Amino acid sequence: MTVEDYQSGQVLLIDKPLHWTSFQVVNKLRWEIRQAFHIKKIKVGHAGTLDPLATGLLVLCTGKMTKQIDTFQAQIKEYTGTIVLGSTTPSFDLETEINETFPTAHFTNELIHETTKGFIGEIQQFPPVFSAIKKDGKRLYEFARAGEEVEIKPRTVNISEFEITNINTSTALSTSSLNVDFRVVCSKGTYIRSLANDFGKALHSGGHLSALRRTKIGDFHVDNGVSIKTFIKNLPLE
Repeated sequence: MTVEDYQSGQVLLIDKPLHWTSFQVVNKLRWEIRQAFHIKKIKVGHAGTLDPLATGLLVLCTGKMTKQIDTFQAQIKEYTGTIVLGSTTPSFDLETEINETFPTAHFTNELIHETTKGFIGEIQQFPPVFSAIKKDGKRLYEFARAGEEVEIKPRTVNISEFEITNINTSTALSTSSLNVDFRVVCSKGTYIRSLANDFGKALHSGGHLSALRRTKIGDFHVDNGVSIKTFIKNLPLE
């Protein structure tokens, strides 16, 4: 691919690794493209953030294709992951420590599968307080890390598919818990961390996300994506 190709506009499918922010991926690829072609500037943006603790499909646009970012962001997304039932964390995932445990003895496989039905369709969802949403000029996670309470308004999202793909009994911190693998197809703006938390509540217990992978955005699939290392390897040598 030539520098003209990147400037006229490309859609890059990247399989984001664990612990990288989406912004770090954009910065890294922008820098590598500039170095490879000895250019000072190139537009690069992503079509939908992934949390650092999530992996999977990150759609990046270069050059004139950055004008299509809003279109790609609005498309339906698919995720797979694991919810730990029986405990919660303030961030709804593993960014923070477990703060409360709950009973799980009443769980049955049938109950867990049946409870997913209550989340299908248009639902109201509260974003996690540990999120990048802005309020009064600050990110919500800034309030959370400072120990400040802030009012969060619910959002309307749509979940078209929510299926449990596996249920594993485990023991963690001397507390009985269940690791539940799932697949979700949902609209833009859906927080899977919030879904994990709400799913635990619906089961009269608690829940938090322990793993998340984005597999699809519209017609784009992570199977067609490449790692950051592979992308860099395929750039022209200086």
